[in-house]
Amino acid sequence: MSLRQKLKSINVIRDLYFLFIGIKDFFRFKPFALIKQYIWFLIQFWTFNKEKNNKFTKIEWFPSLFDNLSHTPLEPTYFFQDSWAAKQIFQLKPQHHYDVGSSAKTIGILSQFTPITMVDIRPIELELDNLFFKKGSILELPFNNNSIDSLSSLCVVEHIGLGRYGDPLDPFGSEKAIKELQRVLKVGGVILFSVPVDSENKIYFNAHRAFTRDYILELFCGFELMEEKYHYGKKTHDKYDPQKGFGTGLYKFKKNN
Repeated sequence: MSLRQKLKSINVIRDLYFLFIGIKDFFRFKPFALIKQYIWFLIQFWTFNKEKNNKFTKIEWFPSLFDNLSHTPLEPTYFFQDSWAAKQIFQLKPQHHYDVGSSAKTIGILSQFTPITMVDIRPIELELDNLFFKKGSILELPFNNNSIDSLSSLCVVEHIGLGRYGDPLDPFGSEKAIKELQRVLKVGGVILFSVPVDSENKIYFNAHRAFTRDYILELFCGFELMEEKYHYGKKTHDKYDPQKGFGTGLYKFKKNN
C-alpha cells in the first residue's frame, strides 16, 4: 500500500483532505499562467489582424484563454452513463419515455428521437419539440401507480436527503426516492438507473451516497436485472468489482410484479 493510500485510509486525514478540496477553487488564481495566456492571445491577435479577412472587417476582443488543450476534456461518468442510457432507449423504442432528474442536456437530445417527459424540482427555461416538462419531486412524483412503462433516473437518488440542492435532510432519502420510482413504473416496465458504487455503503457528505451492488439488488427486490455496467476511472466493465473502489453502476431493471 502506497503512502497516499495509507493516508486516505485514516478517516480524519481523509476528511481534512476533502474539506480542503472543497475550498481550493477559491485559491486557484494563477497570475503567471494568466499573463502567459494573455501574451499568447495578443500575439495571436496581432498575427491574425495582419491577414486579409474577407467580409469580416470588424474585430472585437473576446479572449478565450484556456481552450488550446492537447486533448478533449471529458467528464467520464456522464460520458459513459449518458451514452449507455441513449443506447438502451434507442433499443427499447418506447412510445413515450419519462425521466426524473437526469441531465437536461442529455434528455433534450434523446427527446429528438422519442417523446420524453422530464420531471425535476427546478424548471427548465428552454423549450424543445418532443420535450415535455413537469415540476415535481422524486419523493412525490406527479404520476399514478403503475402508470409508466419506460423510465430513467441517472445519478439522482444518491443526492436525496443530503441537503446539497436545498432539499430537507433525510437519512433515508435515497431509499424513499427509489420506492417512489418503483411505484409509478408499470408491471413489465423498464427503468434505467444509475448511482455511485463503492466497496461498502458510504455517505460522502454532502455530495452523494455510494452503494454496494448487493444493496442495490436488495432495494430492487422483485425486479429483474436485465443489464448492468460499471464505470471505474476511464473504462466501463461488465462486473462490479469492490476492489476498484469508487465508481458508477448502470442498471436496467424490469418490474415483475
